Amino acid sequence: MVRIDGIAAGSAAEKAKLQAGDTLLRINGHDIEDVLDYRFFLPDTKLKLEVQTAGGGKRTVRIRKAEYEEIGLEFSSYLMDEQHTCRNKCIFCFIDQMPAGMRDTLYVKDDDSRLSFLFGNYITLTNLTEHELSRIIEMHISPVNVSVHTTDPALRCKMMNNRFAGDSLRHLRRLADAGIQINAQMVLCPDWNDGEQLTRTMQDLKAYYPAVQSVAAVPVGLTKYREGLTPLSLFTAEQAADVIDRMEAMGDEMEAAGKPRLFYPSDEFYLTAGRPLPPAAFYADFVQWENGVGMISLLREQFTSALSLCDEQPKGSRLTIATGVLAAPELQRLCLLAKEHWPQLQVEVKAIKNEFFGESITVAGLVTGRDIIRQLDGIETDYLLIPSCMLRHEQDLFLDDTTPQQVGEALNAKVTVVGEDGGDLLDALLL
Repeated sequence: MVRIDGIAAGSAAEKAKLQAGDTLLRINGHDIEDVLDYRFFLPDTKLKLEVQTAGGGKRTVRIRKAEYEEIGLEFSSYLMDEQHTCRNKCIFCFIDQMPAGMRDTLYVKDDDSRLSFLFGNYITLTNLTEHELSRIIEMHISPVNVSVHTTDPALRCKMMNNRFAGDSLRHLRRLADAGIQINAQMVLCPDWNDGEQLTRTMQDLKAYYPAVQSVAAVPVGLTKYREGLTPLSLFTAEQAADVIDRMEAMGDEMEAAGKPRLFYPSDEFYLTAGRPLPPAAFYADFVQWENGVGMISLLREQFTSALSLCDEQPKGSRLTIATGVLAAPELQRLCLLAKEHWPQLQVEVKAIKNEFFGESITVAGLVTGRDIIRQLDGIETDYLLIPSCMLRHEQDLFLDDTTPQQVGEALNAKVTVVGEDGGDLLDALLL
């Protein structure tokens, strides 16, 4: 049951005289616990709502509507319940490596199967109850995104500091047997779950195909705030190359058998190893794009395609692109292509070293506003272009709570937030 916090004006719920403070108990005889139940049963065109009124009485309301039409109930949160947080203490957890004094939401460790379904978050399965697992199967909620890391039960327990972490791997079989699609990820730590352990994990996950749709590997990220945490190291070029070789070999084996590649190293492994990134076609549907898998290849393809079709001319503004150290070389190459097309283009790419988290953090999404201000102080530019991934979902704050407006005022430039599509980047160059 969930408490109703508001009723939309003119809605079916208002016409049925439902009120804020009422509690929704059931829809068509099914108990409503949270957003998954609500969304699963709401599409029916005939609804019987059982409600407990704010005064303690009970009533039944019948509503007829179009399929998928909203009925006007409003709740205090999108989950309609408390968020499930992580019970693990992973040796590589990024949240444990953050400094004090940041906004509270940045310290929340979620491990909520509902967020996996709603927003694509990854879950470890260690937080999954039998009831939740059965509900996923009954509702056929798919895909489920799983942080596997390793399929060695003992090693998984050790890496996640949870004695149940190994046993929870059995849920993969339940999900696969029920036809639930699975996207898996592995955070790789040198000398922990790479090498032969990586090969073992891939072999084990391969057995779940076709339920397992994709498996991504990303390297551990290490900030300068690791006092008291498990000693870990960054990948060397040789270690990164070994990860690529193992994953590409397994992918080649899958393709030789007439199946999808399944296994993909993130872009960071190729850049660390000094290897060229595969073409966009290598990544099929880019299922693991948000894990940094194929992101640069897709950006390149989108940008060059948009450039070949563009008949506009830049307006002559001075442009500066601020990005992370990792993406800077590729953006510089794309800007050189644009300058070949438009010799008059004035654009410069600036790689921002991450002084806030430590210079070993090189991705653009963790660059802070204060680092940009410090490192670009005195720059003469009309527009400062920043990727949207530097800001939170609302596009109003960097991780250090600096706003784009504050950055613009400090640098005397107009800050323009650029989407992550290559066409968005090209449009920005036309300012």
